[in-house]
Amino acid sequence: MAAAALLRQRAGGGGAVALWRAQRRQRSTFDVAVVGAGIVGLASARELVRRHPSLSFAVLEKEKELAHHQSGHNSGVIHSGIYYKPGSLKAKLCVQGAALCYEYCDQKGIPYKQCGKLIVAVEQDEIPRLKALYERGLQNNVRGLRLIGAKEIQAKEPFCRGLMALDSPYTGIVNYKQVAQSYAEDFQEAGGMILTDFEVTNMEMAKESSSESEDGLKYPVIVRNSKGEEIYCRHIVTCAGLYSDRLSEISGCSPEPRIVPFRGDYLVLKPEKCYMVKGNIYPVPNPRFPFLGFHFTPRMDGSVWLGPNAVLAFKREGYKLFDFSTGDFLDAVTYSGLWKLVLRNLSYGLSEMYRACFLSAQVKQLQKFIPEVTINDVLRGPSGVRAQALDSDGNLVDDFVFDGGSGDIGSRILHVRNAPSPAATSSLAIAKMIADEVKRRFAL
Repeated sequence: MAAAALLRQRAGGGGAVALWRAQRRQRSTFDVAVVGAGIVGLASARELVRRHPSLSFAVLEKEKELAHHQSGHNSGVIHSGIYYKPGSLKAKLCVQGAALCYEYCDQKGIPYKQCGKLIVAVEQDEIPRLKALYERGLQNNVRGLRLIGAKEIQAKEPFCRGLMALDSPYTGIVNYKQVAQSYAEDFQEAGGMILTDFEVTNMEMAKESSSESEDGLKYPVIVRNSKGEEIYCRHIVTCAGLYSDRLSEISGCSPEPRIVPFRGDYLVLKPEKCYMVKGNIYPVPNPRFPFLGFHFTPRMDGSVWLGPNAVLAFKREGYKLFDFSTGDFLDAVTYSGLWKLVLRNLSYGLSEMYRACFLSAQVKQLQKFIPEVTINDVLRGPSGVRAQALDSDGNLVDDFVFDGGSGDIGSRILHVRNAPSPAATSSLAIAKMIADEVKRRFAL
């Protein structure tokens, strides 16, 4: 194989990319190409190369670095699996994935903190919903759950006030970008190749009349990037997050479900005020609304994030308030599913937009749990963009979606269409399921 000398370059793939591009006139061929070097793509590539060491694998990433988007812009929580519908993939994969995540971090020496989480009821009408969450968590086999009263809340979180809380002691925090980079190192050490700065823009079947017809038959799929460079492969797995619907369309597969980007803006506690929060503090979610609400999240660096809100992003990778892409904006606002979602949640959406503009409105939400927090204790912090899958009826696609397509190229592709939170927590469990599906579909 032309790329054989490149296979063990270190994380990031910069040296490998430079050498590969210098040799690109020689055909680069792989058994499987994974598109997307976020945490799910890297975990899946790692699992595939470990299961099939005799095959060749590549990860294709459009950015110059790994885990640059959702995987590097999240709260860092290792979720325990409380919220998700019993029997759903979310529930199963989160519980399995959390255990695997802790085990992996122990093996690799990646630091984490099992700081726990309290889901706190501050109003009487929230208590029935909290008890229902407790029952759901038990059905999902979440370890260590218990309901606690006001005194125990203060024993765990001295500055927090509430009537009742659901205590989840095995919830933790970690730096997921560090975890993703460790997956990449595992993948490369096992012989995989990572090509960064490779934005996939086209996938097609090789023509049988190609002068290299023998390779064309063995590696019949051509993947091209925005620079006109190409690799040949037998099969493709896409884990493209915010661009999962567009990659599906490029390959001739269904555009549904569509991705609508929602930006989440965080506040941060000033360093001298971080003593007020020991673990994760979450509100009781309101089932009428699609997101979890403002929460307190400690970070591995000792900081505390507050939030996020959830507002429509005007750019799929727009982390700043005024980031704008005409194409992304039109793609979102011309989609009927978005308008149906907006009309059903108009009051919630307007409240989120108001809170996004006025710091005092966000602090008021936080004071329900920690009354001592004031507007002078917080600063505006980072933002992330969530790839929310939405169907044409305006329903949030809540569970994982995997599909392929029809025809010659469609039958050689597995699209991970929706890997919502808690995908980072679940990444190793998701990778096992994807590897099983790859083996079933492609008979590896």
